[in-house]
Amino acid sequence: MTTVKDPPTDFQLPPHNEAALKMLREAKDYESTVALAASGAALATGGIVHPLGWLLFGLAYKPLVRVEKIARLEKLTALLLDEFKSQDVQVFPVLKVEDNHPIDLFIRFPRKAHLFISIRSRGDSEVVYNETREILQVKKKNKSGLTTWKPCPLVELSDYERWLTKNRANFGMSSKEVTKTPTVKVLVLWPPTKAAEDHNSHLYSEVGSMKLLALRRKGTAFVIQQEEVTEFVKAWLAKYE
Repeated sequence: MTTVKDPPTDFQLPPHNEAALKMLREAKDYESTVALAASGAALATGGIVHPLGWLLFGLAYKPLVRVEKIARLEKLTALLLDEFKSQDVQVFPVLKVEDNHPIDLFIRFPRKAHLFISIRSRGDSEVVYNETREILQVKKKNKSGLTTWKPCPLVELSDYERWLTKNRANFGMSSKEVTKTPTVKVLVLWPPTKAAEDHNSHLYSEVGSMKLLALRRKGTAFVIQQEEVTEFVKAWLAKYE
């Protein structure tokens, strides 16, 4: 009989929950200060101190998107902790992945459920799934034509799941736990970006009372709006109670 071994007593998880939230806030404040002081003496003389949160999280994203990205991560991390802390949730923001964008949020309910969340915004546009080519496309408001979304978030989400299998030791997980725990991949669209409403009916699946786009590209990933995150997590957990 295989037993699940607990990690050593000196084992430390990557930054998560309140510690990670504090770092996100430091990173956001630092990036906001830099933006405001770009032409001022503080930046020129190095008078702005680099906080730990910025070093860990701020450098993970391109300069032009850092403030908005980190602010979104802060909002969702705080929301998830407030809603699910009593269920021993572990929220890990900005996990570095080789040759890929960071994992925005890895949410772990130990030995119960894992969720990978990618937060994306493409401005005032609609996201369309091209079934024939198995790609996501973007239709900008008041513009004709579609552009291919590169790199594809669906492929990235699949890569994240494989990354966890290889790096399970970082989270003190056994091979059995990482392979047997129900895992879901989620693409969260941030307003004003939204999914087009005219996808074929067979592309939708129900999770609890929610009817959602379930796109099958290297596995299945759900596409939801930012305001649906907590409802989705509740519905997903309910499947395994």
